[in-house]
Amino acid sequence: MASHLVGSSYGAINRIGARLSIRTSGLFTRTFATSTSANVYKNMNPPRTEEMPWAEVHEKGVQRFFWNELIRGMLVVTGHIFKEPATINYPFEKGPLSPRFRGEHALRRYPSGEERCIACKLCEAVCPAQAITIEAEERPDGSRRTTRYDIDMTKCIYCGLCQEACPVDAIVEGPNFEFSTETREELLYNKDKLLTNGDRWEAEISSNIEADHLYR
Repeated sequence: MASHLVGSSYGAINRIGARLSIRTSGLFTRTFATSTSANVYKNMNPPRTEEMPWAEVHEKGVQRFFWNELIRGMLVVTGHIFKEPATINYPFEKGPLSPRFRGEHALRRYPSGEERCIACKLCEAVCPAQAITIEAEERPDGSRRTTRYDIDMTKCIYCGLCQEACPVDAIVEGPNFEFSTETREELLYNKDKLLTNGDRWEAEISSNIEADHLYR
């Protein structure tokens, strides 16, 4: 029984040794083939053998000795010191805004004080972010006016589609961009808030619409 186990162990060792020799020989064969094929590649960037021209040697020597590139860079910096700066002292100075600037939303009124919105709900339908909620009712004179006009400014993507869809220029995006808040609830605008924005920015909004009327 013991001799049988010893014989089987020797046989297993011999088989493992044969496999290792086969794998090793295959490894050597692949390595040799790879090294042989590597010699076929052509060096596209051979080392420079000819002597460097004296003009090139002189130019490189001057650049290294006198720090030519550093001096040129400092001259560029010094030149910009005497130019008018491109920055402004915000918030005390503010840059110009385009008439098409899309800022904080506002609801406008007619010069008589009557609100422009006719509760057609086109802005609510066209809003891709579904940020506008409108409720309306009919007045005794037969006209429709909104009883609720809410905008969730946290959803708004300022695409301007509500402004483009409105047939009476009631909902607009005004020039104000400084309306950051500390809480999310302050960005949930209701009708009173929007009408207040419209009364505050009516002059700027009217001039922007007038300046852009050729393209509307």
